[in-house]
Amino acid sequence: MCFCKKNYTAYAKVNFGLNVLPKIGGEQKNEYHNLESIFQTVDLYDVLTVEKNDSTFCTVICNDMELPEKNTLTNAYDAFFEITGLKKVGICVELKKGIPSGGGLGGGSSDAAALVRALQEICDIKLNRNQLDFIASKTGSDVFFFMNCDEQGKGCALVWGRGENVKKISPRKDLFLVLIFPQQNSSTKEAYALLDEAYKRGERLKSPSFDDFENIYNRSVEDWTFINSFTPVISNSCEEIRLALKDLQKVGCCYSEMSGSGSTVYGVFTLRQQAISASNLLGEAWKCKLVQTV
Repeated sequence: MCFCKKNYTAYAKVNFGLNVLPKIGGEQKNEYHNLESIFQTVDLYDVLTVEKNDSTFCTVICNDMELPEKNTLTNAYDAFFEITGLKKVGICVELKKGIPSGGGLGGGSSDAAALVRALQEICDIKLNRNQLDFIASKTGSDVFFFMNCDEQGKGCALVWGRGENVKKISPRKDLFLVLIFPQQNSSTKEAYALLDEAYKRGERLKSPSFDDFENIYNRSVEDWTFINSFTPVISNSCEEIRLALKDLQKVGCCYSEMSGSGSTVYGVFTLRQQAISASNLLGEAWKCKLVQTV
């Protein structure tokens, strides 16, 4: 099969609800936190330009940020050839970032899933669910969700456990989000450490039952009762996040929250024009972006 240079889109995700469960102690001690969430893609994206070459490795070029030699793309590449047993095909990936790094929007994970879509096309192979899950396990927890998205990389799903459990649900495409990108980044490791400390003090937000998440998601946004376990502990240590959430509420959003472990925060609107007006107002003080669910 002939393969020419081709572009692949890697969409960002937001979390609607993110309930992080305490670690299990005692003999059943769990190294990881389990979570309960809805992941939804939005029309903010990175672009991967993938080209086959005569090497036997993956080269990544990114002018927007400095990537370590081993990254989610090279990890996904290695895992792809490990699980398929195919001879390695050399590729060059030019990555153009549209998704801010370290913002809780899953950019690196989405990039990895997009590369796997490209490799399947290059190698003329269709991976099964177990193979895709193997690659995700070697690459990152959020990758499981993106592996379950459609051929364009779009989707919505209930996600639980470490992120390896994914149940697709019908996506809402009627929501407009104003994303605010505070200058202060939130380290995932630091976020979990702060959360553990809060749980030890008995401080924990009450989340709706995970069984009700899909029902809540399909309600009027004004009636959403989702929480993000990270928001109190991160906003306490990051004034910008606290102020951004307040400013979103001031411009009349239906619901506001932080995505993932931050630092991106978002406000949800059901009317495009209202979202545009809010984005223009907030843009005077914040770096922000208007997106739609896809």
